[in-house]
Amino acid sequence: MSCMREVKNILVTGGAGFIGSSFIRYLLTLPEFEGNIVNYDLLTYAANTDNIKSVSSCKRYFFIQGDICSQNLVEDLLLDYKIDSIVHFAAETHVDRSIANPSSFFDANIRGTYSLLEALRKMPHIHFHHISTDEVYGSLGEKGFFYENSPYRPSSPYAASKAASDHLVKAYGHTYGLRTTLSHSCNNYGPYQYPEKFIPLLILNALQRKTLPIYGMGRNVRQWIFVEDHSKAVWTILKRGRLGETYDIGGGEEKSNIELLQLLLKIISEEASIEHSLLFSLIKYVKDRPGHDFRYAIDGDKLQKELGWRSEVVLEEGLRKTVRWYLKHANKLFAYR
Repeated sequence: MSCMREVKNILVTGGAGFIGSSFIRYLLTLPEFEGNIVNYDLLTYAANTDNIKSVSSCKRYFFIQGDICSQNLVEDLLLDYKIDSIVHFAAETHVDRSIANPSSFFDANIRGTYSLLEALRKMPHIHFHHISTDEVYGSLGEKGFFYENSPYRPSSPYAASKAASDHLVKAYGHTYGLRTTLSHSCNNYGPYQYPEKFIPLLILNALQRKTLPIYGMGRNVRQWIFVEDHSKAVWTILKRGRLGETYDIGGGEEKSNIELLQLLLKIISEEASIEHSLLFSLIKYVKDRPGHDFRYAIDGDKLQKELGWRSEVVLEEGLRKTVRWYLKHANKLFAYR
């Protein structure tokens, strides 16, 4: 049975990134949250202070630039700001980058999580929520779903590094009695996402009439969730999730990559007044990446039945919101990338 957890002062790691910044923006507009948020971010390539510009003047928001591997600094922050909860978003996440340079993923995702957990051994009253991915489960066939108790079969260095961090969180909770929860999410999309990721890359390329690359024949299948829905799920777990439990956050909408691209191009054509046939002529099938998982799909029934959360934004609606945001900010993003 779930319980209501009091949350006053939250340390958010990686809060200048795509999902972390969404969580911060959501929380600071939520009437029921009256506490403080400390955003602790190293500001690496995928982070952007523009992501949290809208809340930067809030008196309950504090930004500290720093590395999660700097355990002494983390411990000082936990004490100085009277932190009672940590939400750990900070991670290297791009699969292609992990294939090209695995070491940075092991440093950030494994060593960084270890450093945070070591700090918490000295302050075990603090609740730690760990953000993870459905990719730790590996690849599915055409049918079936992943569940919270599914075996781990990571295929990429990125997924392996997240799987290792998951195991650390669970082991520290079990061995040292730390207060932990953990969540796996399906693919996120929405405003503010870094331009190298699949959906923003396609949107920005389409607006510039550039090639739209798609791996293999575009048959790989993913499940998609609007980023604000993910933020709401994390808040629900942070407030009411059972200690030591894992919750899978599934949006419920699956598309092959080519199906998603076709829907996206339809929306771009309508929103940007670009000829549909022109956009389709830009599609280019490229050599598949090594070890490309065929399908991910997670079952979110536990989160829905136990805590009452369900996704609210349907895929086409969320994609339209996303396209409109990128249209509004396109000129700046063209220069940024």
